[in-house]
Amino acid sequence: MNRAAALYGEFTSVCKVLNDELHITPVLYGSLGLAKTTGTDFSPQDIDILVPLIFLENRWGALCGVMERLGYELADLREHEFHNGETQIGFSFMEDLKSFADIDYLNLAAGEEDGAAYYTLNAADYFKVYKKSSEDGYRRTKNDQKDLKKLKVLQQILEEKK
Repeated sequence: MNRAAALYGEFTSVCKVLNDELHITPVLYGSLGLAKTTGTDFSPQDIDILVPLIFLENRWGALCGVMERLGYELADLREHEFHNGETQIGFSFMEDLKSFADIDYLNLAAGEEDGAAYYTLNAADYFKVYKKSSEDGYRRTKNDQKDLKKLKVLQQILEEKK
């Protein structure tokens, strides 16, 4: 099994628990979400999940408790990142999609697989996200131009759809 498939399997496992215990339908985000949307392996290194802001503010303890029961430890409070020795999961909030990339987070595509309900962005949404991210000097340096490669692939996909 390749790394992306393993990460996706871990995402669906975590997602089911978020669905059942916290009544969250999260957004599969980042390189793993992009791979799922486009069918292209972007060699994801971690799992990025968007949840409602309330879980990063008022209900953070409940989210931490779930992640700890799943065998994850909080690795970085500022980045809301957890690690279990092999997998890193980072949380952010879905409401940020609107202010960051002008994406209507209330109308994302719903998906379900292996009993896990989640939302995904489409290729046009990811284009907006990575276009905005490419303007960030820190992210550009940190990701060694990976975002620009993603933008090229997304641009091809969007042109083919026309």
